[in-house]
Amino acid sequence: MKRRNFVGKVALGAMSGIIGTEIVFGSTMPLEYKPIALQDIDPYKMFNKDKEMVILNDKPWNIEARAHLLDDRITPNKAMFVRNNGLIPENIDIQNWALTFDGESTKQKKTYTLTELKKKFKIHTYQLTLECGGNGRNEFDPPAKGNQWTIGAVSCANWTGIRLKDILEDVGIKQDAIYIGYHAQDLHLTRDPSKESISRGMPMYKALMDETLLAFEMNGKAIPLVHGYPLRLVAGGWPASVSGKWIDRISIINKEHDGEKMMGSSYRVPKNPVAPGEVVKDSEMAIIESMPVKSLITYPKTGALLELGTSLNIRGHAWAGELEVSKVMYSIDFGATWKACSLEGPLNRLAWQHFRANIQLPKKGYYEVWAKAIDSSGTAQPMLVPGWNPKGYLNNACHRIAVKVV
Repeated sequence: MKRRNFVGKVALGAMSGIIGTEIVFGSTMPLEYKPIALQDIDPYKMFNKDKEMVILNDKPWNIEARAHLLDDRITPNKAMFVRNNGLIPENIDIQNWALTFDGESTKQKKTYTLTELKKKFKIHTYQLTLECGGNGRNEFDPPAKGNQWTIGAVSCANWTGIRLKDILEDVGIKQDAIYIGYHAQDLHLTRDPSKESISRGMPMYKALMDETLLAFEMNGKAIPLVHGYPLRLVAGGWPASVSGKWIDRISIINKEHDGEKMMGSSYRVPKNPVAPGEVVKDSEMAIIESMPVKSLITYPKTGALLELGTSLNIRGHAWAGELEVSKVMYSIDFGATWKACSLEGPLNRLAWQHFRANIQLPKKGYYEVWAKAIDSSGTAQPMLVPGWNPKGYLNNACHRIAVKVV
């Protein structure tokens, strides 16, 4: 009975949070009943998203952008993808929110309030690229399980916060420290408080990079709740799952973190190429770290119509995990020939880069414009879907849009 009462109170609190006010007489509401106000939830209004965003899942919420919605140089909230593994925290008490550092490889257990963090440490702002490891999953054949992301699970916002390395220095790290693992306040889908929905981490060398932040602002304002308010990790260039939201504890440990969605096949790919559909042992999988080189045409919108003799101006973004993009090319003949785009350098390390090109299309008809980025190590995007893997990660095939000349 105690368990039932707990679940009922948590569910009631969640519903009240979504509706935006107390549910009067909610204690008498039958179990499993859904109030009328929640029978037709508008996620676009609830999360302040563009109406053209695509809802992939609502339990938990997973939402992606269409390519043309990502045309801004700095991604606004309305076009930022949502990737959740559990339920968004309810009734956040900002006055009492605290961040604890513990673990066998910390010299001392230490807790900071948000106010203490902001006063004690220098504040930094970086524009950082975050991309879901499963972005592009829908193109794999045979299909991989999971949200069927197309191309819109990527963003590059301005993040403001404290360098994680500055806090780790203040806490004190033992020489045997290998990894950090994050812990957060998002509820497991079962609402079981003993379970974590996700608890991933990163090796110390990534945690100690200048651009790895504990952020409390996005684009100059408090981070929206759905994106991690009041405090989140931002580790640009790596799978966005490393950038945990709603963080309240970080463990410094002397082994690879073994939290929820760190083990098995989660955010891992085969160490060696495998045949499509092949079963891969967990021991033959490697954790994804730096994301591969990729590009996205954000203008014009696919399906554009152009009059003969009119130039086609394209633009978009390119990124390459821990590396820079050295070149972006375009093709209008399905990859038979390629021409260079103009390419800007990143605003800071781990920010995406902007490209553009002016294209002359020779005659009336149907065209596809393909974009291909090449990183600073010389690695280029594959034209089509790269090696199959069981979870459908790391699809960095060339993006393409359709155009008709009339």
